Amino acid sequence: MHHQLEKHYVNRVGWLRAAVLGANDGLLSTTSIVIGVAAASPDRNTIVLAALAGMIAGAMSMAAGEYVSVSSQEDTEKADLLREKRELEEMPEIELQELAKIYEKRGVSKETALRVATELTEHDALAAHAHDELGINEITQAKPLQAAIASFGSFALGALLPFIVSLLAPINQMVYFQYGFSIVFLMILGAISARTGGSKTGIAVMRICFWGTVAMGVTALIGHIFGVSVS
Repeated sequence: MHHQLEKHYVNRVGWLRAAVLGANDGLLSTTSIVIGVAAASPDRNTIVLAALAGMIAGAMSMAAGEYVSVSSQEDTEKADLLREKRELEEMPEIELQELAKIYEKRGVSKETALRVATELTEHDALAAHAHDELGINEITQAKPLQAAIASFGSFALGALLPFIVSLLAPINQMVYFQYGFSIVFLMILGAISARTGGSKTGIAVMRICFWGTVAMGVTALIGHIFGVSVS
């Protein structure tokens, strides 16, 4: 009989966060731009250009921001690991006792804690300290390039919907088409992220619809006000 490892939602946190944030931002921010421009100037060329510019600029910005942010985390992790490696070389006994104390605090007896710490140190001392002292593991480890690519791709994918709608929707009803399609897809994205992350679908969908409506409503209002002022 084969025993399979349990599937845990936390294993998906890294890529899920970047992908969902990117898609939501791409869809919502590009739609908001298009709605604002459409409310101010009902000209298809202007609207399509705004959608394209929002999609490209937003995807690049998301990727760059994610890369810089996660790179900072990676630099901190590397610095901590280098310091830990040096301490293991210079004072291995103190580090062994430090590791054993961590296990003791989790409820393990002193003798067992020391034995576990000794065995783990013999196997891979740096990995043991990285995991149990620094909290660095495969799930939480910073991966800048992966995060940047995921953010770029997901933002562009999310922004593709309002761009397509800007090409095909009737110009005099552009705002309504943009809002309608975006809300439907925001609901789908909210449901997918909730199911993938193991949280309640209804709450996630309601939350994303509410804030999506607020964002698009504000930009439509601003576009309308400036459009009236200009004319």
